[in-house]
Amino acid sequence: MSARILVVDDVVPNVKILEAKLSVEYYDVITAYNGPDALELARDKSPDLILLDVMMPQMDGFEVCQRLKKDAKTAHIPVVMVTALSETADRVQGLEAGADDFLTKPVDDVALFARVKSLLRLKMMMDEFRLREATSFDLGVINPDDEENTNAIRGRILAVDDNEFSSQQLMQIYGDQYDLTIESNMDEAQVLSRGGDFDLAVVSLGSTSFDPLRFCSRVRTFEETRQLPILTLVDEADTDKLVKGLELGVNDYVMRPIDKNELIVRTRTQVLRKQYQDRLRHNYHRSMELAVTDALTGLYNRRYMTNHLETLQNNVMQDFKPVSLLIMDIDFFKKVNDTHGHDIGDEVLKQFSSRMIKSVRGIDLACRYGGEEFVVVMPDTDLAVALGVAERLRREVAEEPFVISGADLSLDITCSIGVAMSSQGESSEGLIKRADEALYQAKRDGRNRVVTAT
Repeated sequence: MSARILVVDDVVPNVKILEAKLSVEYYDVITAYNGPDALELARDKSPDLILLDVMMPQMDGFEVCQRLKKDAKTAHIPVVMVTALSETADRVQGLEAGADDFLTKPVDDVALFARVKSLLRLKMMMDEFRLREATSFDLGVINPDDEENTNAIRGRILAVDDNEFSSQQLMQIYGDQYDLTIESNMDEAQVLSRGGDFDLAVVSLGSTSFDPLRFCSRVRTFEETRQLPILTLVDEADTDKLVKGLELGVNDYVMRPIDKNELIVRTRTQVLRKQYQDRLRHNYHRSMELAVTDALTGLYNRRYMTNHLETLQNNVMQDFKPVSLLIMDIDFFKKVNDTHGHDIGDEVLKQFSSRMIKSVRGIDLACRYGGEEFVVVMPDTDLAVALGVAERLRREVAEEPFVISGADLSLDITCSIGVAMSSQGESSEGLIKRADEALYQAKRDGRNRVVTAT
């Protein structure tokens, strides 16, 4: 994948080496030799990844990373700290500053490209969801104020480990901070992961009763767990497994013997990222739902209905399967609004929608066409069946008064319905027009009736 990477180091040969390695893999590389220049380039060039040296004069890598993460324009750029420091305390300090990972000098090429590819994949996906969320904000589909009310959720962790001592250690480290589930059987862990709504899977690469890499591979295979972060616990002897795991999509790792502080910080980073990612995905699906539904009734809106009908009409020409259409209008609805007010009118519309949903079939598409007018699209349905559904709906509306809760009001409501079935070669506009003409005929004939289009 092509991407722009910012390399930051005060030692020129170190920069040139990394620049050469990344350029060979067709990455676009930009460079900086101190902290202030790095911050300026990060804002101006919007790199997809930053490789940041820790030990620099004037401003060290920890401070640079903190400033990057506090700036809304650069906060979502992954940062990998490249350092000669090997102490756990230094790694924890970097992770606390917001770094996504560490690489130790001299940089191993396999580890370098595994981390780069993994973080770039994550960055591209998150960027897409953020873009969609921003579009939803601009369109007013999602309220930006909702973001301020988002509270952190207690994280849920699935630990997959067949070693009793290691499992007990995890229980002590995570304590009351997370809801921890430990499973020693790979198949059982797979079932749990697909249905447990976990925020992180912690997998021991030293497990002997099952293949931990096989488990990681399966997590990335299934749709339910594809976005589940994986953190592996690695012995010195399992570094080859670690490299393979990073290629399979492992997000992070902690070397044994486990340092409690490092594991807690890396866990927190992955859990918060997963919850943020889930929120972005939820907002996207919510915005998609809101974009195609009517806010008052929850039914599909006119735009979605016309697109759906167009698709069905194309299938009619190919498969010769009829499509029927009901257009209905609440009788004397203007009188309801004028007499009782628009709040009562809205309640009538919502109750009408509920009765409509109860009367149509699961395969039918119910929508609010506009005002007090509604449409039902009925795929693979002939005229006789459509008439039966329309008559059932008419009775459902007319035979029981609409009781307005809180207003001590009961209203007798009826509706008029026009029914049409598609003919070979007819456009969706033509079908709607014929059903609409039948609706107006029903109104002219006295309302509270079903009329079939000619």
